Amino acid sequence: MLSLIVLNHNKAAYTAHLLDTLPLTGGVEVEVLLVDNGSTDDTPTVLAAFAAKAPWPTRILSFGENIGAIRGRNEAMAVAAGDHFAFLDNDTAVRDSDWAQRLLAILAADPSIGIVAPKLVFPWAPHAIEFAGCEVTRGGRIIYRGRGEAIDAPEFNVQRDCPCLISACIVFPRRLYDEYGGLDEVFSPVQYEDLDFCYRVRSHGLRCVYVPSVEMYHWEHTTTAGSSGINFQMVTLRNGRTFAKRWAEQIALDAELDDEAARWRQIDKQGIEEAGRPAARR
Repeated sequence: MLSLIVLNHNKAAYTAHLLDTLPLTGGVEVEVLLVDNGSTDDTPTVLAAFAAKAPWPTRILSFGENIGAIRGRNEAMAVAAGDHFAFLDNDTAVRDSDWAQRLLAILAADPSIGIVAPKLVFPWAPHAIEFAGCEVTRGGRIIYRGRGEAIDAPEFNVQRDCPCLISACIVFPRRLYDEYGGLDEVFSPVQYEDLDFCYRVRSHGLRCVYVPSVEMYHWEHTTTAGSSGINFQMVTLRNGRTFAKRWAEQIALDAELDDEAARWRQIDKQGIEEAGRPAARR
C-alpha cells in the first residue's frame, strides 16, 4: 500500500484542486494522510469534504498551529500504514493517472534505487518544465534542471540519477524511514530537509532517480509561502549553510558547476508567466 502524505497550510484553493485530481490515481492500493498545519482559511472544510467521499481510507492530522513542513510530515509517517510513502505538496496536481503505479514499478525493479521523483511541469500551457531533477554547485547551491525548457526537450527526458530531489512529489519505501529516520528537524520549519534526506539515503548506498516518463503539475512556491512568523530568507540561508557543511565531501564529488557558472542556468523565478491559478476560496 502507498501512503499519500499531503502537506497543507492554508491555500485552500490549491488543496481543493489537488484533491479533485487525486482520485485519478489508479493501479495501486492507497491511503491518504492529510496534514493540516493550523490552517485558518477554508482548508479544514476542504479536507473534511474529501475525507467524506474519498475512494480510499483517509485520515486528517490537524494541528492547532503551524508545526512546520518537517514535523508535519514526520508526524504523518509515524502513523502511516503503507509499505511505501509519497510526499505531495498541496500545490501539485495529478497529470498522469498511473503516476504512482509507474514510480512504484521503478522502485520494485531496482533495489539500488531509494527515492524517485517525476518530471514536474507548470500547470498552464505550454506546460514548460519546472523541475527535471537537481544539480548541486560546489558551494552547495541547488539547481533545478530544465526549468523553463519545453516539456519534450530531449536533454530532460532521460531517466537519470540526481544528487537529490525535492519533496513536492517523491516516492520511497517506508523502510528508509524505519531504518534511517524521518526528516531532520534541525532544518525546521522548512527548507533543505528533503535534500538532506536524499543525501542521507545516498550515504547508505542508495540512489535518487529522476523519472521523466512520469509527469505531475506543480505551481511551486505555494505550500509554505506566506506562513506567518517565518523569515524565509533567513531560514533558507541558515539551512543552506547547514546542508552544505554537513555534506561538503559528497557535494564536492557531485558538483559539476561552480556557483558563477550556474547563474546562467537559472531562469529568473519571476520571469515565467503564470496563468490559471486556482480561484481563491474563503
